[in-house]
This record gives sequence, C-alpha cells and structure tokens, in this order.
Amino acid sequence: MRICPKLSVVLLSLILAACSSTPNRAPVIERLPEPAKIKATQTTKKPTSTNNVNGKDWRPDTYTVKKGDTLYSIGLEFGYDYKEIAQNNNINAPYNIRVGQQLKIKGSNPSNAKPAEPNNEDVVIKPLNNDSQIIQGQNNNASPTNIPTLNTPKAMREPYSDQALNAQNNANTAPTNASEAKTIETKSTEVKPTETKPTDATTLADDVVDWGLPTKGKIKTTFNEGASAKGIDIEGTMGQDINAAGNGKVIYNGSDLRGYGNLVIVKHNKEYLSVYAHNSKILVKEGQTVLKGQKIAEMGNSGTDAIKLHFEIRFQGKSVDPTKFLSGL
Repeated sequence: MRICPKLSVVLLSLILAACSSTPNRAPVIERLPEPAKIKATQTTKKPTSTNNVNGKDWRPDTYTVKKGDTLYSIGLEFGYDYKEIAQNNNINAPYNIRVGQQLKIKGSNPSNAKPAEPNNEDVVIKPLNNDSQIIQGQNNNASPTNIPTLNTPKAMREPYSDQALNAQNNANTAPTNASEAKTIETKSTEVKPTETKPTDATTLADDVVDWGLPTKGKIKTTFNEGASAKGIDIEGTMGQDINAAGNGKVIYNGSDLRGYGNLVIVKHNKEYLSVYAHNSKILVKEGQTVLKGQKIAEMGNSGTDAIKLHFEIRFQGKSVDPTKFLSGL
C-alpha cells in the first residue's frame, strides 16, 4: 500500500504534536530552610547562689566551736561580720568563746518576715485645682448664645495709591515680626536640668561587685583551693599602696587571725568579702565605708617572711580564685 507523501507529512506532524503535548516534569527537590547559625558567646562563670544545695545558702544556722577557733576566724569562714555573730549570741568584748559552745551563725531570717501592708492612711488624694474651670468652660461652650460672632474684618474696595499699598505691606509684616520676637524670647529662656539625688556608691546588687586591682605587682603564689592559706600573693615593696578592690564596708581591722598579720576585711554585700593581709600599716577603721580604689593600707611583711599582699575574695565565706574577677593580673 502506497502512502501519499502529503499524508505522511500530516501524520508525522500529528505524532510530533502529541509528543510535545506531554510536558517533561522537572524532578521535585525539597529545599528546607538552613538552620540558623548560633553565635557562640563567651561568658565568665562566677559563683552564685545556684551552686548551693537546692539553691539555698550552704552556711549552717549554728556552729559548734572547735579548738583554735576565734570569733574572728568563724566570721571569716562563713562570710559574716564577727560583731553580727557576737550580737546573735549576746557575746560582749573581748569576744571570748569556749570549745564546744554552740553559736548562732545566722540571725533572724528576713525572708520569713511578712511584707509590710500598704497603709491607706498615708495616701493623700488632692482634687485638681482646675476642675471648676473645666466645668465652667464646658458650660460656656454648651450654650449657643455664647458662641462669638465675627463682625470684622469687612471687605472694602479702595482706589489704588502708594499710601494704601504701604499700609497693606505694614499690616502683613507685623504678625511675622511678632512671631519672630516670640521665638527669640522662647529661645532665650533657660532650661534648668532636673535635679537628681546622688546614689550611694556602696549600694550594689547582691551578686554584683565592680572589682578592681588591690595593688600592682607580680603574682608570687597562685590560687590553690586545697591549700590552708587560700587566695593569691602579690609581691611588691614596703609601704606600697593597698587599695580596696571594690565598694564596701570595713568589718575587721586587726591582727587576731593567726597567719594573716595586720589584716583588713571588707564586706561588699551579702555574698562577697575581700581580704588584705600582711600589711605594714592599716589606714581604715572598722565600720568605715570605702570606695573602689581607695587606699586602705600599706604593703608589709607582718605575719610572714616576705613583703607581699595576701589577697582573697570570698563568696559566702568560701575562697574563690581572685584572678577570675580581676583583670590585669
């Protein structure tokens, strides 16, 4: 059977059209969003109350006196002012204690106290001075008879003249000059800044202290948590300045703690103390408020065989590494 050439061309065209009518589907690729990149931040971990058991203060409520204990050493061990412990136990100067004596370390717990109820009698309510004016203004506006009526200016035609033109120009410039004068007067008014009361430099959060270097020098002995004398030793020269490492209050000044020589202890808040030992001269008194960087003593070799500062930072009475708090050592 012979096929006409024209018919074969038509059939071929139909076949190609049928093939092209079925589109080729591209493979489906699921593109999920890329996970967000988390920038690593370096933080310095410092001891906080969360390191304690169940988030509570580890220090006991009471303590039994052992051989070699003094009220000063017990206060340093638990991070309290020795005078607070003496007051809790009705102990007077010279603060003698005996072996086996049970001492109350903590005083009354302020957290158990009921919060003070607001006293409504102290609340003073004063009426606004302009209430009557507001009411009067509302009444005046409510009356349609009080609505002002504009009777001027009236439109008038005047013949053109130089005199009339000058009068019109003066009338147009007068409000501008008055506005400029008012603006100049306003700018010349002095604005006094709001007075603010200075804050107490020793008031800090319970777990925050702005630490600074107690003195300059090279660290001779690094921190060793297992050693009997904890802290660091900074060598220097006789009479070198010893400065408060932070704002606080002096809670001890003396030489009653064996191995520390002439000693100063500064309490910064409920959690932190700083210790300055082996001084040749002490320049502050107990109960005195000191500021960060203030000179409190002079370097010496009291209670030791070398000229140095023995420096400690204590968190709830436990010694911590000072180099983690101080930069520049």
